[in-house]
Amino acid sequence: MFDMPSVPSTSSVLSTYTTFAASAMLVKTMLNEVQNMASQLIPQKLQQKLLSRLGGLFRNSCQLTLIIEEYNGFVINEIYQASEVYLSTRITPYIDQLKVSKAHRDKNLVVTINKGQKIIDVFEEIHLVWEFVCREAQNTVVDCENYSETVEKSEVKSVVLRFDKRYQEKVVKTYLPYVVQRSKAIKEENKVVKLHSLGTFNGDYSGGPWGSINLDHPSTFDTLAVDPLLKQELTDDLDRFVKRRDFYKRVGKPWKRGYLLYGPPGTGKSSLIAAMANYLKFDIYDLELTSLRNNSDLRRLLTSTGNRSILVIEDIDCSIELQDRQYGAHNNGDSQLTLSGLLNFIDGLWSSCGDERIIVFTTNHKDKLDPALLRPGRMDMHINMSYCTPSGFKILAANYLRVKSHCLFTVIERLIEEVEVTPAEVAEELMKGDDVDVDSTLNGLVGFLQRKKEMKCKESESKVKEDKQMNENDKAREEMEKNSVSKKSKKNKRKKAKTGEGRVV
Repeated sequence: MFDMPSVPSTSSVLSTYTTFAASAMLVKTMLNEVQNMASQLIPQKLQQKLLSRLGGLFRNSCQLTLIIEEYNGFVINEIYQASEVYLSTRITPYIDQLKVSKAHRDKNLVVTINKGQKIIDVFEEIHLVWEFVCREAQNTVVDCENYSETVEKSEVKSVVLRFDKRYQEKVVKTYLPYVVQRSKAIKEENKVVKLHSLGTFNGDYSGGPWGSINLDHPSTFDTLAVDPLLKQELTDDLDRFVKRRDFYKRVGKPWKRGYLLYGPPGTGKSSLIAAMANYLKFDIYDLELTSLRNNSDLRRLLTSTGNRSILVIEDIDCSIELQDRQYGAHNNGDSQLTLSGLLNFIDGLWSSCGDERIIVFTTNHKDKLDPALLRPGRMDMHINMSYCTPSGFKILAANYLRVKSHCLFTVIERLIEEVEVTPAEVAEELMKGDDVDVDSTLNGLVGFLQRKKEMKCKESESKVKEDKQMNENDKAREEMEKNSVSKKSKKNKRKKAKTGEGRVV
């Protein structure tokens, strides 16, 4: 009834497939030859233009695609960061969209490509196509300690790298390490110290939970009104720390160091932290414990901080009441951040998540801190930020008035040793004048110190009177107690005497 279509024989199918495969190999060989000739005869900029237009037509099984995501779990992907820095130096006039920014006090503009844009790079005659990809995602955050879930929006960033499959080993083992090393050199050349805080600034999610601005604090060790011996001891300690990567690995310790800055308000604790950051070119992460709900938040933030950084927790004695390790009681509202969690964060297992990190605690009252926070391994160096000293005053005078000696220096130094005055108070008095009228400014400082001395004397006299009055009151009370005891004793004797007479009768 119906004619069955003729089925081709097996030999004809194999012959057709062989012809097709040979043709494909020929085309591939021709394309490679054309590409090699083009790389020799056509200028590189024109090559990039042609490849960017025609690359999509030849994207087939010959290409390999590497996806480099911003985060590897909780940890920042170093290759992603390196590619951002490296590709900023490979921008050509053929890119359609660029992002331009400039932070306050920056000398140069920061130019980067926008998402969806492509950059062609050539490495040892290998053509590589980079593309930035960004998408919005919703993440469900599970709080195991409070048995709750929250949904957070975030941007998921990645970089896509495409190249010929033949060069996979060379790209992975040679090209990508080259990108990482080159980015480190670029960052060192253009290093800008950043100040990070929780939250995002202007909708920028690039730092994960941290937002950042440039640290414009001008403090240096040269301008700090701190004892020169203490400054030398601290800079030596910092220099030794950054050079001992192999040492920390050999002894089996995380590459980190802890500093406790303690002393009255106005003694320069924050300025010292800024000087440390400027000296080492380390970013600062300013952590507010009051913004954390529990230990999980603390661990999450720790893993999202970068290497070569200073983590700062200021006024740790009064920023939060930590839950007691032994009794489990806490008085901080909904916060369930514990002292055990903080200790594990400082030198426990989670402290090893990262290298070359410095942790700084500040406090006005060292005696209020739990001794567990202060032991070596947690706070390795305790730095007493004391009241202003004669050497500190000379540094301030050189900074503010540009003078290194004056006839009033002797009087001022003697008064500074007699009263308790902070560097901030001295600096405020020096700011009232200028380096034109030095005599008037220093006379004003002498008057300020003399008034503080008079107040101190009055307070001392008042305290002596109070102590004397208290002693007199104590003596009067003791005398009254003695009289009362004596009266009771006589009364008891009379009672016993009467009782004895009655029995005799």
